[in-house]
Amino acid sequence: DVMEVLTKVSKSPDTSVLILGETGTGKELIAKAIHYRSPNFEGPMISVNCAAIPKDLIESELFGYERGAFSGADKAGKAGLVEKAAEGTLFLDEVGDLSQEAQAKLLRFLEEGEYYRVGGTKKRMAQTRIVAATNMNLPDMVEDGRFRQDLYHRLAVIRIEVPSLNQRREDIVPIAKHYLLEFARKFGKTFTAIAA
Repeated sequence: DVMEVLTKVSKSPDTSVLILGETGTGKELIAKAIHYRSPNFEGPMISVNCAAIPKDLIESELFGYERGAFSGADKAGKAGLVEKAAEGTLFLDEVGDLSQEAQAKLLRFLEEGEYYRVGGTKKRMAQTRIVAATNMNLPDMVEDGRFRQDLYHRLAVIRIEVPSLNQRREDIVPIAKHYLLEFARKFGKTFTAIAA
């Protein structure tokens, strides 16, 4: 079911996708599959873990900054990930960890395709597909006021729920075989089986 939805949504180069599922269910693999099946597959695929970037830096990472925007800023300024992912896909992993300020700016970008670098006054535009993922319950976060409802709806134009391996045990053996072959190739070995 996930692959059917993925194949359909891939045809649109700018439709936002929200991928929900437990840690380790392959959300980033799904994001990559969407990108590489889409019309913008020749553009960059850039991934960022929103939880790994301090809340006071995420805005400058996503949208870039102008010279002198803050102490320690690069003298030449810096392009953000939205700009770097132009004509491609920006994958926002752990999107539920975005600060309220970053959520507001991301919403503006999703609505209008425009943004400002931190410390800048020049409006910038970028054509970038946003694919977001989280293992958090965003509807509950919306209800609690921790995540913007309007942003949730903009991100979840297409919503893909990835079931855990507990719900799809038939996938365990093919996944194990995949990793067996991958590690055999990586380490130059001829592994043929996994010990029980």
